[in-house]
Amino acid sequence: MRIARVGVVGAGVMGTGIAALAASAGFPVVLLDVPDSPDRDGRARSAVDKGLKARPPAFMDPACAARVSIGNTEDHLERLRDCDWIVEAIIERPEPKRELFARIEGVARPGTIVTSNTSGIPIHTLVEGRGEAFRQHFLGTHFFNPVRHLHLLELIPTSDTLPDVVARIRDFMERMLGKGVVMARDVPGFIANRLGLHGIFRTIHLMERYDLTIDEVDALTGPLIGRPKSATFRTADISGLDVLVDVSAGLSATTGEDFSLPSWVHDLVRQGRLGAKSGAGFYRKDGAQIFTLDWRTGEYKPQVVPALAELAPLQQQPLVARLKGITMARGRYAEFLQELLLDTAAYALEKTPELAYDVTSVDRALEWGFAWELGPFAMFDALGADWLRSEFGQRKMGQPGLLATAREGFYRQLSSGPRQLSFVGEYAPIEPIPHALDLDLVELRLGSLASSRDGTLLDIGHGVALLKLHGKMNTLGTGALDLIEQSLDLVDRGDFVGLVLGSANPGVFSAGANLVELLAAVDAAQWDRLDGLVRRFQDVVGRLRKVSFPVVVAPSGITLGGGAEFALHASRVQAGCELYIGLVEVGVGLLPAGGGTKEMLFRFTRDLEPYEEADPFEAVKRAFKLVSMGTMSASALDARRLGFLRGRDRITMNRDRVLSDAKARVLELAPDYTPAMPRTVRALGAEGIGNLSYGVWAMREAGYITDHEVTIGRRIAHVLCGGDGPPRMVTEQDILDLEREAFLSLLGTPETRARIAHMLEHGKPLRN
Repeated sequence: MRIARVGVVGAGVMGTGIAALAASAGFPVVLLDVPDSPDRDGRARSAVDKGLKARPPAFMDPACAARVSIGNTEDHLERLRDCDWIVEAIIERPEPKRELFARIEGVARPGTIVTSNTSGIPIHTLVEGRGEAFRQHFLGTHFFNPVRHLHLLELIPTSDTLPDVVARIRDFMERMLGKGVVMARDVPGFIANRLGLHGIFRTIHLMERYDLTIDEVDALTGPLIGRPKSATFRTADISGLDVLVDVSAGLSATTGEDFSLPSWVHDLVRQGRLGAKSGAGFYRKDGAQIFTLDWRTGEYKPQVVPALAELAPLQQQPLVARLKGITMARGRYAEFLQELLLDTAAYALEKTPELAYDVTSVDRALEWGFAWELGPFAMFDALGADWLRSEFGQRKMGQPGLLATAREGFYRQLSSGPRQLSFVGEYAPIEPIPHALDLDLVELRLGSLASSRDGTLLDIGHGVALLKLHGKMNTLGTGALDLIEQSLDLVDRGDFVGLVLGSANPGVFSAGANLVELLAAVDAAQWDRLDGLVRRFQDVVGRLRKVSFPVVVAPSGITLGGGAEFALHASRVQAGCELYIGLVEVGVGLLPAGGGTKEMLFRFTRDLEPYEEADPFEAVKRAFKLVSMGTMSASALDARRLGFLRGRDRITMNRDRVLSDAKARVLELAPDYTPAMPRTVRALGAEGIGNLSYGVWAMREAGYITDHEVTIGRRIAHVLCGGDGPPRMVTEQDILDLEREAFLSLLGTPETRARIAHMLEHGKPLRN
């Protein structure tokens, strides 16, 4: 039975997130909660409103909220009868869940899949007393918060769950909701919470023992060891200290292990200091200033970013080198991290066979659910099995669990594919991520067609080549352009039927032009070289529209400036659903000059062609607003609304499938592909410039923009209106020439130079 309609019971943070994701994926959703007063549907109604206002929003496009039908569990439970999948996300206590499932059993159609989103209660205990058919269609679906952005879904079948039910719900979660699914055993806490929260609790206790501050611990347990910037205590603030305390009690009770928290954490919860949702927890924000809790006194003090002393030299090294360096470092910080890493290792090595079906599942769970750069076993390989054995021996801890059979490590890379250490001591194949292209394996087996520090060109089969960008933020300097041109030349010779342009990092397609290279040329006053660089960038981007084969650009995550311009000129775009695309050059005092300004003008003008009475200025105004405000999409759906994606461009919900979907798109287009025709547009000339300039002047008079932004706005207006003079027909090249001229003139201003330097130093725009 196909899943076509979704029911969610429980309109808290998790239930709302699940409902919003399903609605964003295109499914009608029934969202129910207990009755409120005086509006009996008030809880569900308020949840949808909060989901729209949340930052980041729970919905990928506000319009998707219309797919959510709200109600309450007393008056509207019958609405679940039409749902093919019903998920419970109510209070994290067994008895209320059991009572709800008894009621759902009375209304659900035969064959309906029912799941619980519990974060740690054993799944089989929730359906005690339910009928056989209900139990056969019941399992756990543990999402992570925020649902839209965290990739992990733990799937927990019971011994009663039918294999077909597991297969159907897994396919739905991976393909339609975009989740990375990990199969977990039906034990308390499952995989990610059991291991991840153990690490958080141990970190807190070690902080006390080493007498460190919260600021010091978050500096040590964040990106330095491959964890998110939110590290330990900021992560807990986001989740909620009350949730942390509940999970602590629940895991301690169900596992018999020590998941206790210090008394001062319980004091915070009693005082209502629950984290981000209450305004204060381990951190408190007053205006722009952040204050950190002094856990010894309960008072808040201004946040202090520690220098990390002996570990500071490691911070610029790759993660594997950083981890190795930590094992050899000395000092209190290094000793704290060494003990934390060993505690993490001992627990994971011992508990993994109880929690998971293989070590890869553990690594994926922590990488996808807790945003670790390396999962535990990949991290253990980086630390080295010999170091672990040596340290465990010195601490009289023996060889915990899987370490005894690990020999040289937990993973092996063979020509036939990667292998993982199994629980019986052999090295077994790793289950591939469904429909994901394993580019590392492709390169291992076939080598590369071309490679540089900016990217690698691969043969991905069936006559399709793929250029994988992998430089720092995939910036587009001369090296990247060389490789893109080389890739286009290779396909043009007839060796392949088409090209995919993608990224090794699903979170970053490209942050745009290489500003370091640009600023160096400005400071050296190399204006002829700069003119040549811009011309070349325009030529390479524009060539995507001219070649005789399809070029499918596969952007996901950050896609800015020049990266957006490549997407705009592709034969087709196969976008990841989390697409943050924008022509943001105004932030560094410039305008899009790789054809971006031109493309928005032509695209929006074409949108008006069916309407004979339409005012052509509306297209110019729309393009001007998009470019001058540096608008960036909040998702791929938002990108389509803004005009960055066309109707024929497609969206992939699962980030792991973007490249394989792009390959399929090339093969779909290739047999009868022909390049795009050259285009002309009627330029509005001086009159259009005057209209846009008046708007710029009004914005300056109102204090919304600076004097330099007036200059930038007028330059953008000049390009979009085809320059001064009367209305006339102009070509794409005419607009490109105006783009280049305006770009270079702005580069010559001290204000733009200051904006570029500020962005490179601080990573954020300067308003000057």
